[in-house]
Amino acid sequence: METYGKILLIAMPVFLVLVLLEKLYGWYKGYDTVRNMDMISSLSSGVTNVTKDVLGLSVTVLSYEWLVSHIAIYHIKTSWVTYAVAFLVLDFSSYWVHRWSHHINIFWNRHIIHHSSEEFNLACALRQSISVFFNIFTFLLIPAALLGVPGQVIAVVAPLHLFAQFWYHTRHIGKLGFLEKIIVTPSHHRVHHAINPEYLDKNLAAIFIWWDKWFGTFQEELPDKPPIYGITRPVHTWNPIRINFQHLWLLIKDAWRTESLKDKLRIWFMPTGWRPADVEEKYPVEKINDVYHFEKYNPKASIALHAWCWVQLVALLLIISYLFGNIAEIGAPGMFIYGGFVFLFVYALSELMDRHRGAIIWEIIKCLVGMYIITTTGDWFGISKLFPLALPTLGAYFLLSFAVTSFFVYKHYREEQAAVAVSR
Repeated sequence: METYGKILLIAMPVFLVLVLLEKLYGWYKGYDTVRNMDMISSLSSGVTNVTKDVLGLSVTVLSYEWLVSHIAIYHIKTSWVTYAVAFLVLDFSSYWVHRWSHHINIFWNRHIIHHSSEEFNLACALRQSISVFFNIFTFLLIPAALLGVPGQVIAVVAPLHLFAQFWYHTRHIGKLGFLEKIIVTPSHHRVHHAINPEYLDKNLAAIFIWWDKWFGTFQEELPDKPPIYGITRPVHTWNPIRINFQHLWLLIKDAWRTESLKDKLRIWFMPTGWRPADVEEKYPVEKINDVYHFEKYNPKASIALHAWCWVQLVALLLIISYLFGNIAEIGAPGMFIYGGFVFLFVYALSELMDRHRGAIIWEIIKCLVGMYIITTTGDWFGISKLFPLALPTLGAYFLLSFAVTSFFVYKHYREEQAAVAVSR
């Protein structure tokens, strides 16, 4: 937990710089693939994901250490071979978890956030799930456990394996020659993120593309079929917390509404997107049928709102960096309270980005919780020892954040009222 937090203190600014460099490169080349609000939504999603991971808010049903202690038939000596075996087994596991996430209704909820962006860029790589609370796929690591690969090696390799999947989320790199036959490339992954009928549920591998070729899920990027990105049931929100649970909420409602007991039970394990016939007829859900002609989600936003959202994102990154750098000192239950505040921050910000009037309610709650922590503890999780001016700065920030959010919510309300008057 503490070690992962320290790693993220290095990884986060590196990822942010690379995301911004891609944006600048797109401007320079006249091919900008990064929309501002979409990027902020993606970065906010990344914050929620790493916060959940650092706080350990998930349970492994079957631990890898238990597997090693009970089924190992050989104990491989720690060397580069050990790390190579761990990497290969993790990649094999990733392929099958990914494949099931695309094909089984209940598992799609753990992955929908990653595909929710209607763009394809480095930022959308950071859209990762917060809806997984139980890890049930450890059994896929049995090959490593049989060889006695130590748990510490898996713990080191796993984040490296995840970070290695960042670079190929871009439209600025074409095909890479012979590498296309070995590793997952940007071309392969563009296919994976596309909603074109030819591309759906293809190229599921994480690092080595041979899994797709062996198991029949490979599809080359076609020159006459430009990939169109997103999901066929668009999410219509910038709020990553909403997105994470949208599909689950639909499944719950469908299971409740259907009159068929059989459908109530099987809906969870049917192919992704399946709905009971009676519910689908009475409660239709928007679905993109013509992928080449649909309107991307893009609520009206002024230059001032774009700028303010960046101010809020910088504040969020500073706040989360303090948590990651001092999680051992903060300890429990403080770190869970801190994590809850981070989620509240993201929710309030993204509701404002969506132009929801309820954004002011969430902003008030966020600021009141922040001020309550300061006034009741006389500190912000020990920050005043490191930064003497931190408390007055935080107090001023909460007042400013409330005032500016109130201004934008009122402004958006007046704009909506004016638009209604014109339409009459």
